[in-house]
Amino acid sequence: MKIKSIKSWTADLGNTKPYTIAFKTVDEVNNAFVEITLDNDITGIGAGNPSEYVTGENFKSCADALHENNISFLAGRDIRELNQLTFEVWQKFPKNPAARAALDIALYDAFTKFLNIPLVKYLGQKIHSLPTSNTIGIKNVEETLKEAQEYGERGFKVLKVKLGIDLNEDIERMVKLREKFGNKFVIRIDANQGYTPEKTIEFYEKTKHLTIELIEQPLPAKEIEATKNLPAHLRNIIAADESLLTSKSAMELVKPPLATGIFNIKLMKCGGISQALKIADIAAQEDVELFWGCNDESIVSITAALHTAFACANTKYIDLDGSLDLARDVVKGGFILKDGVMFCSGKPGLGVERI
Repeated sequence: MKIKSIKSWTADLGNTKPYTIAFKTVDEVNNAFVEITLDNDITGIGAGNPSEYVTGENFKSCADALHENNISFLAGRDIRELNQLTFEVWQKFPKNPAARAALDIALYDAFTKFLNIPLVKYLGQKIHSLPTSNTIGIKNVEETLKEAQEYGERGFKVLKVKLGIDLNEDIERMVKLREKFGNKFVIRIDANQGYTPEKTIEFYEKTKHLTIELIEQPLPAKEIEATKNLPAHLRNIIAADESLLTSKSAMELVKPPLATGIFNIKLMKCGGISQALKIADIAAQEDVELFWGCNDESIVSITAALHTAFACANTKYIDLDGSLDLARDVVKGGFILKDGVMFCSGKPGLGVERI
């Protein structure tokens, strides 16, 4: 079955709840989209949202890479050559992981629709549901508690709180969350590279009685050796995020001593499903747990990440809330969300439909 045509476009999906993290404030959500049409008119859709601070790819370079002149090489190709096609995408766009992700996702969606099975079934489903965290940006204590209350009322039971600017305020926010809500929420934190080794240890020592589930990327991405020098019991609950971009960086992280006990995989960092699975395999060999994250993304790529996560036996955590505060989207369907728990829909491919 050949690819009849392929097109791309961009859209600002809007953000109903702008938020601040350690290095920026997010108030718009630009995504790039790809749609592949097969000879039998089956379509596959993919989406990309780059993070320039993390990967060096900005939105313009992502959109430029997906210009139809650059992706026309896929037209006329047989969708059943999926592995070859994703390999060629990986080779053609070495500096554009979000653009690669958009193409990669679209290829997987088209192929599994062609097979008439959900993507997760094609990959091999290991997990059927997990609660996603919902993210609270860097806010003062009062605003943090207010937003946590709102998420609790919506059924969410896992919070990921952004930290990394003021250590004392970070600790106070954690203490006040537990004081107000007790054990109602599982709490994860993301310092977005904002700490030193000393601050990481201090944060851990002063909050360990609060049962913080994990600490995401406390140290700058390049400080792998400093991370490996942290106490082993602390490294076990640290999730590598900005330091984990590719399967090559995964190999660096697992070289003894193991840098972190958790890998945060994002399709937008590594370049899509095919590359994410390579990282997941490396993690599995070293008993590293998987934590699947996202940028501010369309339902398209969030659903792709969910299907991929559920195909990996070492997946323990998901943070796939990136489409929940969008003002609009270009598709409907995809994942099912009930009381903060995410499920795949059981429909062929990603199970999304163009609006």
